[in-house]
Amino acid sequence: MSECKLDHSHEDVKHKYESQAGFLPEDMKLLFEQFFAKEHTQDLLNEVFHLLKKYDLADEQEQSERNNRLYLILKNV
Repeated sequence: MSECKLDHSHEDVKHKYESQAGFLPEDMKLLFEQFFAKEHTQDLLNEVFHLLKKYDLADEQEQSERNNRLYLILKNV
């Protein structure tokens, strides 16, 4: 994934999640609900946004790698 210089708001991340939710593992949805109930650093918001960005277009291996990173983030916030 390329480095982006934009800062993404809580709402940006939530909208990106909503657009990709149908492609994500079902058990990740509760974790995202918990994630959105809290405040997070700008770096973390940006990282989650970019893990979700074009998730639906990523191949199976890339999705698996993104899932692993998302699980790490979502279970530890």
